[in-house]
Amino acid sequence: QVQLVESGGGSVQSGGSLRLSCVRSGYISARYCMGWFRQAPGKEREGVAFITSDGRTGYADSVKGRFTISQDNAKNTLYLQMISLKPEDTAMYYCAAASPAYYCSWSPGDFGYWGQGTQVTVSS
Repeated sequence: QVQLVESGGGSVQSGGSLRLSCVRSGYISARYCMGWFRQAPGKEREGVAFITSDGRTGYADSVKGRFTISQDNAKNTLYLQMISLKPEDTAMYYCAAASPAYYCSWSPGDFGYWGQGTQVTVSS
């Protein structure tokens, strides 16, 4: 069982930066996928970025060049560094884990473990 706890959300102005953290506890398979998803009011949950257990990353087109996903395995922590934030980035951000996983997908249904979410609000 994997537990995930996010932090780092907040309110910033357009062009600002935030770093989200997700602390993981519990057993996770040696082959896994960790991802960040977001959901804005009235919209479906969408994948933002993922990272595999061997460090491969993927990004949604809307955040490429602005967001960076990383992980610190010694701290069991996943990060999402966000720069040049835009009002359209406003959403609840969720950390998710798929374990075991031999590839990452953008489908929320492929992730069995979720955090409670952290709110990111970007004002213009």
